[in-house]
Amino acid sequence: MSRILLVEDNELNRDMLSRRLKKRGFEIEIAIDGQQGIDMARAGNPKLILLDMSLPVVDGWDAARTLKSGDDTKDIPIIALTAHAMAGDREKALEAGCDDYDTKPVELPRLLEKISKWIEG
Repeated sequence: MSRILLVEDNELNRDMLSRRLKKRGFEIEIAIDGQQGIDMARAGNPKLILLDMSLPVVDGWDAARTLKSGDDTKDIPIIALTAHAMAGDREKALEAGCDDYDTKPVELPRLLEKISKWIEG
């Protein structure tokens, strides 16, 4: 079973997405702000991180930069999740260190394709 770290501050988004992913056999760990996400990624070595970009304490952009600069976390794939589907946001997320990008509201089939691409290689 692959362990995914979901870093999301919105309770409804967190609950909906974690339940849907658990139903598909993933083990889900949850962080509610960017700093907690960084700490949990370092401690738990998840297979993949789903990272909201608009987070309290440390935003997703800085969390991605921090994770990709750490020897213990740089190889963990990060998929940015954002409601900000503006021109250039995908590129900005990739420049921050995210490996992929998806928009909210999440379309589960599309997100599952991205997750399997990064987990299965």
